[in-house]
This record gives sequence, C-alpha cells and structure tokens, in this order.
Amino acid sequence: MPEVVLPVLNEAAALPWVLDRMPVGFTPLVVDNGSTDGSGAVAEAFGARVVTESTRGFGAACWAGLEAASDEVVCFMDADGSIDPRDLPSVADPVVEGRIDLMLGARRAGRGAWPLHSRLANRALMAEVRRRTGLGLRDLGPLRAARRQALLALDLRDRRSGWPLEMVLKAHRAGWRIDEVPVPYRPRTGRSKVTGTVRGTVQAVGDMSALLR
Repeated sequence: MPEVVLPVLNEAAALPWVLDRMPVGFTPLVVDNGSTDGSGAVAEAFGARVVTESTRGFGAACWAGLEAASDEVVCFMDADGSIDPRDLPSVADPVVEGRIDLMLGARRAGRGAWPLHSRLANRALMAEVRRRTGLGLRDLGPLRAARRQALLALDLRDRRSGWPLEMVLKAHRAGWRIDEVPVPYRPRTGRSKVTGTVRGTVQAVGDMSALLR
C-alpha cells in the first residue's frame, strides 16, 4: 500500500490528529523541514518514520520524501490538519489499480478553510493550466498520488512552492493520465506559513509564474 509523504515545518500541534487518522495500509513518512517545535519527535512518538531536509522549501521537503520512500505508490499530503487522511484512499486507489497515473485531491473548502486571496490566485492559475494543457483540473491540490519511479523519472527541479505545478506540467508533457477527485478541506491547525498568508501566496504565485514562463 502507499507511502504518505508529509512535509512538515512546525506542525507539532496538528501531527497527532493527522497520524492518528492514517488509514490502515498507508505508511506515514514525515519530512522535517527545519521545525523548532519538536515536530519530528511528535511524529516518531506516533510511529511515523522521520527524515530531515535542511534545505528549506516545500519542494525540497517533497523531493526528500520521494527519495526516501520505498513503496511503489507515493502520496503527498499537507500535515497541517486541513486534509483528513481518511480521504487518502479516494486519491490513491485509482493509481494503485493502474487506472490513473497522477490523481489530485481538489479542495472542497469548508467555512474559513481557504482564504479569499489564496482561492482567487488558485482560480487564475488553474485557468492558465487548463488553457495550456486541456486538462479539466480545478485545483493543484494539497493531496496527490502517483507511482514513485515514474515521479523520479520526471526529474522535478523546483524546490519551493512551484513543485505541485511542475509535477502536473511535466506529467502532462509525458503523456500521463491525470485526474482529480474532490476532498473536503478544513481550517488548518495553527498558523499558516504559505498560502494562508498574503506573503506566502505572493511567493507561491511567483514560483509558479516562473514555471509557466
């Protein structure tokens, strides 16, 4: 069954809920990206394997997790409590069964879960992705699944916020079957460090705009 890469930067408050709800057969792999709140120790206490990545950045943490993983299918999921791990099978199963090469979890946001500035930025970005690829995607998604060796072969280079977009663009270029399934999106636990803030959203937009150029 799939391995679940969880990029982590100071998520000690959210990790117990996330790891306790990990479905049977899904193995958590926490990538500690420089936490100062003991996130790594919390993850280990809940039975997760923990690796560290000193290069700061979402893409850097995801790539480290991909390299450290050993299962055939790998999932990537935010570890801030905004995504319920019990929704992992709906994203992973089509990949495990060989029906889809890259499955994304498209956010279905509850009240207060997705700030307006982030939602608008995502809407504009996805309109451009649809225009360029012809894919019917509505969200890059904080939850995704694909086969590990195939992902490694894509040779993803972005180590910051552009990682999810680069994955979709290169997978499309390689002829992958790509789809999305809606997943509930709830308010995160603790303070957001990226798209929950205006500054983080601007950084993410900049990273992704560079890829589109």
